[in-house]
Amino acid sequence: MGIVNVTPDSFSDGGRFAATDDAIAHCEALRAEGADLLDIGGESTRPGAATPSPAEELARVEPVLRHAVGLGLPVSVDTSEPVVIRRALELGVDIVNDVRALRRPGALSAVADHPTAGLCLMHMRGEPGSMQAQAEYQDVVGEVAGFLRARMAAALALGIAAERILPDPGIGFAKTPAHNLALLARQRELHAALGRPLLVGWSRKSTLGVVTGRPVGERQVASVAAALAALQQGAAVVRVHDVAPTVDAIKVWQAAGLLPGGANDTRTMDS
Repeated sequence: MGIVNVTPDSFSDGGRFAATDDAIAHCEALRAEGADLLDIGGESTRPGAATPSPAEELARVEPVLRHAVGLGLPVSVDTSEPVVIRRALELGVDIVNDVRALRRPGALSAVADHPTAGLCLMHMRGEPGSMQAQAEYQDVVGEVAGFLRARMAAALALGIAAERILPDPGIGFAKTPAHNLALLARQRELHAALGRPLLVGWSRKSTLGVVTGRPVGERQVASVAAALAALQQGAAVVRVHDVAPTVDAIKVWQAAGLLPGGANDTRTMDS
């Protein structure tokens, strides 16, 4: 999943793709680099980020989504806002990826009204501006699993089929580096508890900076390593900024039979 941030204040790319033309060019570049799907968002969810109005968020992403749906690969909209969800699905977007797990009023029904849309539900406590104050857990894996099970149940209750849902543990969202690393080390346990394929996003996250001592612009190698580890622990989708090096690394591991999908592999992707 290639990331396209149509925002002026992203932690990872500092607004490089805030202009529509730049974001469209980035969509095309990620497709050329081997992205399987594109994730386009108009709200920065870094710690301390301000929340745009629905109209502002829609104005950022709509022209990019219009272009992206014609590129021949699935498109995801990264949003929590029901107005944006509905408009994106009208435009032909395939997936809704919500860091708030459809907790805003009207968000669940906006997805339920489109019976073929995929859905990514992420774990987060609070809001981006306050979430790190809530990074306290007795058992981070068990508590994240419990939250995601509850959000999946809410979706199922509105008729959203289980096979449409990808849960996401929310690396970096209301979690310390120790929590994030525990989620990676115990990812198979989380996968088993939820019974659905996982979406995982480690790309350029601050925990990688803590581990390596490198600033956000120098975390490509660490991000690729974390993506490989997540895939080896059963993730079905990895959300990344650096598509080309991640694709290359995956191809090497698949060729060696270390990940599903290679010529020497007799397994199938965990489901």
